[in-house]
Formats: sequence, structure tokens, C-alpha cells
Amino acid sequence: MPPNGIQTPTPGGILEDSGTGESLDSRLAASLDGSFSSEYAEVNGVRLHYVTGGRGTPLVLLPGWPETWWEYRKVMPALAAHHRVMAVDFRGMGGSDKPASGFEKKTMAADIRELARHLGHDRINIAGHGIGAMIAFAYANNHPEATEKVAILNTTHIDNSYYDFPMVPRPGDKGPHRWWLAFNQVNDLPEQLLEGRYRHLIDYMFDLSLVNPDAITPYDRDVYARAYSSAEAIRASKAWFQAYQRDIEDFNAYAPVTAPMLGLAYGTFYDYMREALPAQGTDVRVVEIENTRNYLVEEQPEAVARELLSFFA
Repeated sequence: MPPNGIQTPTPGGILEDSGTGESLDSRLAASLDGSFSSEYAEVNGVRLHYVTGGRGTPLVLLPGWPETWWEYRKVMPALAAHHRVMAVDFRGMGGSDKPASGFEKKTMAADIRELARHLGHDRINIAGHGIGAMIAFAYANNHPEATEKVAILNTTHIDNSYYDFPMVPRPGDKGPHRWWLAFNQVNDLPEQLLEGRYRHLIDYMFDLSLVNPDAITPYDRDVYARAYSSAEAIRASKAWFQAYQRDIEDFNAYAPVTAPMLGLAYGTFYDYMREALPAQGTDVRVVEIENTRNYLVEEQPEAVARELLSFFA
């Protein structure tokens, strides 16, 4: 393993059926340095999948879309040297249940609270990216007694500004235009278009938001495509977006987070986060991660791990 603790797994043909009945997630977890294991827990009415390893203070990692717990593969060994790491497929994602309801971020935060309680942790550190960042923020706001520190990666909690995103670019406006927010509000059609073909959307999203497209390899993209390509998975992932109106209502009622909060972002979104996040917490620090865009955990794992280790120390 490299001295900085950052790992780029090379699990070879792990996507192939092993013939032993062992799940893909179990084999992926075993491919990481540091004795990680794939586990399940029944909490808050859903069965959640998570990958855990390491020793020390508890640290929950929540992924973004269109990823799974595998998003954190490069940083988990470094973090596990100091923390009990739990990378969670939240409600609707990957190996976790895909129920018909409960996709409000406040409810999904309650899932994580019950998972932590189930594992014997009264207070946790929590970090999230994308949808996971919204859940992490909701966790810190709704469960302050159970929050040590919270890290928000590249996505602040959804707010009223989402209602104003333009769908049609003005002349000279290069975007990107977040058409996928509207697309995921549509009933039935995304399943018809994407079932068995989700890899196309995954490639589009990654290539749009990576400085170095090779940071997420074809193998990694296949892992994600396998997790999202079923009609059930597409329906559940859409539900994270279809809950946005309720999420905005919840956000408008939130008080500032009292736990120490770290924001990590790039470029123009770093500028936005530096302005927005201090109003959403009482103890906020914002750090720019350079040479990346949205998928900073996978593209700049050394910088992300360094900032998380420093913050959660």
C-alpha cells in the first residue's frame, strides 16, 4: 500500500460471478487494503448495506449519485487508520433496500441515525458527497446530540435556488445545465430509456465533471452501472430527486448546524460554498480542492483524505 494510505484498487475480474455465492460487494470490500467487510443491518424499516473497517472514532461516509459506497474506495484505507469507517449505501442505493417511500433527506438521515445506534455509536462523524451531503447536513441538523463533526463535499443542501435553474441556455452560456434534475422527476420514462443501459448516463455524468476522465476507470463505471441499471434501482434513485420539494421545505425550517462543519469543493462551487455554508452553521470551514470538479473524492483522493483526517482528528 502506498505510504500516503491512498489506494487505487485493481480487483481484476471481480465483476464476474465467483461461483461461491459471495456477493460483488463482499468481493469489492475484500479487494481493499485494511480488512474491510460488507455488512447489512435492518434499521428504521429498511435493510441497509455498508462496508466497514478500521478502528477508532466512528466515521460514516455517504456517496453521491450515480455512485455507491465504492466512491470512497481510494480513501477508506487511509481513513481507517484512525477511524472506524462505515461507507453506506443509503436507502435506494446499491445493496440497500429500495422501498416505495421515505426518500426525504430527513428520513434518510434517520436511517443513518438508527444504523449508528444499531452499531453501538451514540455520536458519529459524518461526511457526504452529492445526495449524501444533503443527508449528512440533515443528520447534523436533526440529530445534533449524535453528531460530532460533519463534512459536506461539493453539494450544499438543496434550497429554494433549485427552483431557478435554467433548462435552456442563453447565447454564450456554457452551463452545465442540470437537465438531469428535471429528467429524474419524470415518471416511468427513465426506466424505459435506461434499464440495462445506465452506463451511458454514468459515462455522460463522469465525463462532464472530471478533469481527468481516467480517474474513474471503465471497471469502476461498470460497478456503478451494475448498481443502477435495473428498473427498480432507477425508480429508487429518481425518488431522491422527486423528494426535493419536501427537502426544500425541511431546509427552510432548519436552524444553523451547531456541530463543526467542513466544506470541500472546487472552483466556482467553492466560491458559492464559501458564501453559503457559513450561514448554515455556527462553526464552518471551507477548503478548495484543486484540479477537479464534482467527483473530487475519486479524482483527488490524496487531498480529500488529508482534509478529512485533519478535520476529524
